Amino acid sequence: MLISRRTLTEIDEALRTDSGRLRVASVDVDLDPLDLVRAGSEAFGWAGFFASPTGRSIGALGTAATFVASGSGRLQAIDAEIAGLPDGISLLTGFSFDEEGPAGVDWEGFASATAVIPEVSVVRVGGRSSLTVAVRPGSDGRLLLGLLSALRAPADVSEEREVDHTVESRPGPDDWRDLVGEAVGSIGAGVFEKVVLARTVLVHTPRPLGSFDLVAQLRDRYPDCRIFGWQHGESTFLGASPELLISREGERFQLSPLAGSGPRGADADEDRRHGDALLASEKDRLEHSIVVEDAVRRLMPIAHGVTHPSDPVLQRFATVQHLATPITGSTDRRILDLANALHPTAAVGGSPRSEALAFIAKQEGIDRGWYSGGIGWVDAGGDGELAVALRSALVRGDHAIIYAGNGIVDGSDPDEELAETRLKLRPMLDLLTAR
Repeated sequence: MLISRRTLTEIDEALRTDSGRLRVASVDVDLDPLDLVRAGSEAFGWAGFFASPTGRSIGALGTAATFVASGSGRLQAIDAEIAGLPDGISLLTGFSFDEEGPAGVDWEGFASATAVIPEVSVVRVGGRSSLTVAVRPGSDGRLLLGLLSALRAPADVSEEREVDHTVESRPGPDDWRDLVGEAVGSIGAGVFEKVVLARTVLVHTPRPLGSFDLVAQLRDRYPDCRIFGWQHGESTFLGASPELLISREGERFQLSPLAGSGPRGADADEDRRHGDALLASEKDRLEHSIVVEDAVRRLMPIAHGVTHPSDPVLQRFATVQHLATPITGSTDRRILDLANALHPTAAVGGSPRSEALAFIAKQEGIDRGWYSGGIGWVDAGGDGELAVALRSALVRGDHAIIYAGNGIVDGSDPDEELAETRLKLRPMLDLLTAR
């Protein structure tokens, strides 16, 4: 058994209260949150996982309650529901790039913004895990506990893939270069200062892909990223994001915008040269400063003590290095309110925001769905951690759509921008086409 009979008995006894309301019971366990998800994702209609480099992770199955909203007030609407919940409940939450939500069939079932109270979750903090079961009003929880008793520890993850796969760019490289050139022309004409353009790659495989096995491999390969998976029906959105949108603990918050990218080197000397070149790049420094200034400007009316270093630092990941600027401050605003102020940041949309978003909507030609939106966890007290949903893919059966994007500013070169998207696509492509 994945979960011992003794643990399930403790949960059962704790849940024996009035069934006319949501009931929650928690016990300490020795269980990896991702093992829970890998063991049970096929038995539940919904499953989710989020892991932070800070050491906190949450794995979840089933929906005891779901809050959904769309439009310009979507995050505040969800937060109003969450604020009335009992303490101690962690929810997984995610939202799309566009406030009206995904439009294409690939994203069927993914709302504009969603927060879920899981039926079953394991939260690990500081190496210690707790199992929480939430039972809907009117249920005694016995069926749910029966499902948990049937779970078995998942097998070891295999990294082998079918070699007979196909890869297709959408749009193709030439069309995307032309789009970058058009964006540079609009920047030169003063329409906007920066715009972020995304492209996709479609991967077909002969057999269905095990979504949360892929998530487990992402966690092993990219421990310095925020790893996520969100399964709705037959589709799973998953990834390894390098960028923190916002985190909040008490009145303190932090974020770390990324903009400006370069390759990694084959050895330490080459890596250092690439990093030095990135720090010295006028074009990349411009792109980065636009993002930082936009974030600070949006936070200033709702926060105090907002501080950041005057110069960016290098943040290195497996295939790419970025310019990063950590920003901190204090506020009485809740995390979803902060996220609403920031999203879409200039790192995923552009600046000025409205003009850049209009160009994206008219010219980009893809449905981003939750790519470049936000994903993470929140609680009733208004704390939580949200990643920008980057380095990601939407997996459905035997195919996956991989997303990547670049910030375009004055001086951007279409060929160089295409090469940069390939760097960003590599983690997911390597994962999906391993042999």
